[in-house]
Amino acid sequence: MSLEALDKALELELEALKTEGRAKPPERVIVAYLPPQGDKGPRYRLQGAERDFIRMNSNSYLSLSNHPEVIRAADKATHALGVGPGAVRFIDGTFSYHVALEECIARFMGKSAAKIFNSAYTANCGLALAISNPKTYWIGDQLNHNSIIRAMRIANVPSENKAIYTHNDMDSLRKCLEEVPAGMERVAVIFDGIFSMRGDFTPIDRIEAIAAAHRNRFKEGLVTVVDDSHGIGAYGAAGRGTADHTGAQPDIVIGTFGKAFGANGGFIAASSTLIEAVRQRADTYIYTNPLSVADCAAAAQALAICDGPEGRQRLEHLQQMTARFRRGIEALGWQSIPGPHPIVPLLVRDTPRTHQLVRHLFERGILAVGLTFPVVPRGDETIRFQVNAAHTAADIDVVLNALNDFR
Repeated sequence: MSLEALDKALELELEALKTEGRAKPPERVIVAYLPPQGDKGPRYRLQGAERDFIRMNSNSYLSLSNHPEVIRAADKATHALGVGPGAVRFIDGTFSYHVALEECIARFMGKSAAKIFNSAYTANCGLALAISNPKTYWIGDQLNHNSIIRAMRIANVPSENKAIYTHNDMDSLRKCLEEVPAGMERVAVIFDGIFSMRGDFTPIDRIEAIAAAHRNRFKEGLVTVVDDSHGIGAYGAAGRGTADHTGAQPDIVIGTFGKAFGANGGFIAASSTLIEAVRQRADTYIYTNPLSVADCAAAAQALAICDGPEGRQRLEHLQQMTARFRRGIEALGWQSIPGPHPIVPLLVRDTPRTHQLVRHLFERGILAVGLTFPVVPRGDETIRFQVNAAHTAADIDVVLNALNDFR
């Protein structure tokens, strides 16, 4: 067998991951969605499990994935134009639903134009490919998402063309800007809006104030870039995410339809010229089939819901349930990282105890994610809870009671 030697080597590498504690457990398979009943929110059935589960580990913050209007929109688009585009965008793979979604998300984000991708991950990579050149300098937060880190590598950004500032430390950012090497003509400051492991947010207003003092230093400008995948739709007075919450809008916004909007895909929103540069230069846009029309129609319908009365009601309920959960864990004596976002980390600070708590929650019908050493540093072991708009007060109390019972 041609794979025999490689398989043996890979088996050793996989075993090393287990020894180091970095191997992922077998994937649980969801086989059924059970709609809300009475005071209970939706439940999920797992393959091989005898009970139903509350999901406290879903990115679907506004709980729109099973919304009947979203499902109908996807179904209608599929019947109109089929399940797949059959080509990349440049080779007649652009359908009306792609264009309509780009127009919708540009309006929603208050930008001139937008371009959609298969994911926010590929959008980050596409942006880096589109705007990087040998005289571009990147400055990023220490805890930026893997997709931003990979984007720098895919765009072949050399080490001398980038700097990292200490997480949310504005003095560190200011120092990075002051130390941009001579000869750099274009600077991009890039950061997550919400840091997905912690639930804390970037103070965009402070970043914009610091950037303002340096914008005229560079021949081709200084731009600010936020990946607000966990923020957009999930918080802020109008559901526009971290920019909404902080009252300051970066130059370029990267986001996803796969979290608060409950659909699939990612996007870049910015000026019309920058979006055209992305269309011409982003390999992750040019060389792959686009989203299906069903994905686009679902995302557009979710945007319409978010931008109307129902969306505001869902957002308000989400905020209430998040506050209820945070108050509850504080009353039980658990430690968390403060913030308004529905990502609520529970700081366990011990690897075996974190594993025990995940098992305890599972036995009580609650799905949650444990982050342990060496994925996180020793002492930072965490359970990451994610509150959704479909959670009820009774659901939150079920989880709090389970935490109270854990000893």
